[in-house]
Amino acid sequence: MQVFQKLAPFTISTYCVILLPLVGCSFHQEMNQSVSHKSIRHNFHKLSPKMTTDVAIHGFLLWVSLGFLMPLAILAIRMSRREEPRSKRLKVFFYLHVFVQILSALLATVGAALSFKKLENSFTNSHQRLGLALYGAIWVQALIGFFRPKRGKRERSLWYFVHWMLGTMISLCGIINIYTGLKAYSNKTSRSTTLWTILFTAEVLFIAFFYLFQDKWEYIQKQGVVLDNAPITVSNQQIPEGIYQKELQPEPCGKRSRLIKNLFD
Repeated sequence: MQVFQKLAPFTISTYCVILLPLVGCSFHQEMNQSVSHKSIRHNFHKLSPKMTTDVAIHGFLLWVSLGFLMPLAILAIRMSRREEPRSKRLKVFFYLHVFVQILSALLATVGAALSFKKLENSFTNSHQRLGLALYGAIWVQALIGFFRPKRGKRERSLWYFVHWMLGTMISLCGIINIYTGLKAYSNKTSRSTTLWTILFTAEVLFIAFFYLFQDKWEYIQKQGVVLDNAPITVSNQQIPEGIYQKELQPEPCGKRSRLIKNLFD
């Protein structure tokens, strides 16, 4: 287990260096092809009704997996940071994160199996290559989560950084690949995907807004509350209470009489 934890960052780095550049290469290959070759390839790969249904099922599974469940799991573990240690709500958020991530990985696996078995996978375009990289990265992330070090160990910080960074990259790349998948579906079936693109964009914006907003909600609520015995602040700097006490204290009579005498001397 310790060996796996130490080798995990190097495995992930190698994985990203080898597989992800393939996406960029395929993108440049597509841009360099002629218009006539594109039209010929479009007619050759025209989808049958059965394959169109399989493509739609594949897209729906990956939409739910990478486009909804995985961001939901990230929100769950982020919200758990506000809870008290060892509280019941903290455990609920943690196990919700684990359950949703497992369900997301299973749906992605079903979508990948459907793609390999029933769809045409030449891996000559960015959508297919990025999808292949994501399928592998999802299970690498699952293994990293399974071999989680106990809190307090030195490896915990490294594990947390790798787990957080890889999960964020998978979620972002998954969202990008859903957009490329919608475009590929439209190109091969000559059907409009504008409505689905708008719906998915609205979902992504809502998740992003909630991700940024939920940390500030408690702070926003406190803005309208007057705290008892709170020190008065000016420009975020506390004014010592001694200053007010010194200003409110009356001056001694002897000192005041000397001042009056000096005025008339």
